[in-house]
Amino acid sequence: MMKKQMNIDNYHSINKQVDTLLLVCLFLVSLMLTLVVSTTARANGSDKIADKELSAEIAAQLSSGKLPLNFPQSAKRFYQQRQFAANWLVSEKDADQTWAAVLMLDCVLQFGLNQADYHPNELVASKLHDILERRADVPLVQKARYEIMLTDAVLSFVNNLHFGKYNPDYPASKVDKGVLPFDAISVLNKAVLSKDFMVTIVSAQPQNQLYQNLQERMHKVAGVQVGDCYEFPEAEVRKMALNMERLRWAALDSSNFIHVNVPSYKLSFYHQQAVDTFRVVVGKPGNPTPTLTSVVKYFTTAPEWKVPQKIFKNELLTKAIRDTAYLTNNHYAIYNNAGMLITPNRTYLLKIKQNPARYHATQSAGCDNALGQIVFRFPNIYEIYMHDTPQQELFKKDARAYSHGCIRVQQAAKLARLLLVNDGQQAMVNKMLTAINQGNRKNFKLIKPVPIAVTYLTCEVIDGEYIAYNDIYNLDNSLDMLMYKKDDKTLKLSQN
Repeated sequence: MMKKQMNIDNYHSINKQVDTLLLVCLFLVSLMLTLVVSTTARANGSDKIADKELSAEIAAQLSSGKLPLNFPQSAKRFYQQRQFAANWLVSEKDADQTWAAVLMLDCVLQFGLNQADYHPNELVASKLHDILERRADVPLVQKARYEIMLTDAVLSFVNNLHFGKYNPDYPASKVDKGVLPFDAISVLNKAVLSKDFMVTIVSAQPQNQLYQNLQERMHKVAGVQVGDCYEFPEAEVRKMALNMERLRWAALDSSNFIHVNVPSYKLSFYHQQAVDTFRVVVGKPGNPTPTLTSVVKYFTTAPEWKVPQKIFKNELLTKAIRDTAYLTNNHYAIYNNAGMLITPNRTYLLKIKQNPARYHATQSAGCDNALGQIVFRFPNIYEIYMHDTPQQELFKKDARAYSHGCIRVQQAAKLARLLLVNDGQQAMVNKMLTAINQGNRKNFKLIKPVPIAVTYLTCEVIDGEYIAYNDIYNLDNSLDMLMYKKDDKTLKLSQN
């Protein structure tokens, strides 16, 4: 059978139909692409408009001054640096850091801090879900408020990790000015760019071993034994939290420093990867040794002691009136404020007692000198110092709160020798020993002053073991009430 051949006219007709279909398809594809591009452009434009509106609202709320912020100036500076663009309210797929920040703030107890200080009623997880998943449905005012409150909470957490919340030297108002070497905004900016947001944020903590030991145990106890980040701490956890706070005040991040802890009656000299410890006598509860940070600049052998006015008035004059030989027998001399030496009898001593502010007393060097053979000087507003003592028997006692506030050091000559060696002044050791043996007054200046911190730590973790000390000045309760009980505004932090 012969095949039927296609008519040439039919062939051209089919070709025209195919061409028409191709043109129609191309037109439809082009139309769809145009619609997609147009829709995307409108969406991007809409997003940009929304971002600008959010930025404007953030700026407005920060300027209003009505938000309950812990660090309002810092929050404003943070957003000024980014032209008030949102940091946390991003697309849902890019919100990992946002959720990391919220979850971190839920568990601040494991850092010895209180969740109530970080806007927990504002930063509710369900609010964040709504904002990220249904941004168009959440009012602009709410979005901007959530954004700002989260920033303030994170900045607060960073500052509290570094300075402590109740630091008497660095209150929030001072830190908020942004004039200190440490800047929470810089830490936050670094964390935003970091692969590990949390690690960067918590790097603001003190790095010294005393703090890190407490921090490690706090993570274990608060995270496991207490069992839930939202529970109030048990007694041991609270005590560790108090002392982590105190260590944030101490600024001990140095390889060479002297640490005196009052409740443990111990001085530790950290130097060249070694630690030497000394027993100390500290102030009585009525004359407490204050906490402070300073630097030891020099020490003096065979020192003369200028009697503190309080001791002169309340103790020395009383003893001298009772026994006029007391002054001579104990190497005391009394001067008026013009510098004239007074040799008083009992009648004159009674006259001095009536107006003691016009006189002062000194005690010359000798075995009975209250300062002993050496005194270590460091600038401080309390006018206290560390020194040797003739009352060596006190170091045999377990509880050693007997001084008027100064710190008496057992084996003071050994500490002086270590300071010289650590300072590269080995050649001065023999001169120092000679000055001590001969009773010669001589100053020994350190080339590199050694930082000193006097702390009030009522617990420590040493070699993994938790050790609690007596709260000899009864200071734990006031700090505990500040950190964990927010209903009593009359409480004030005394000397911690």
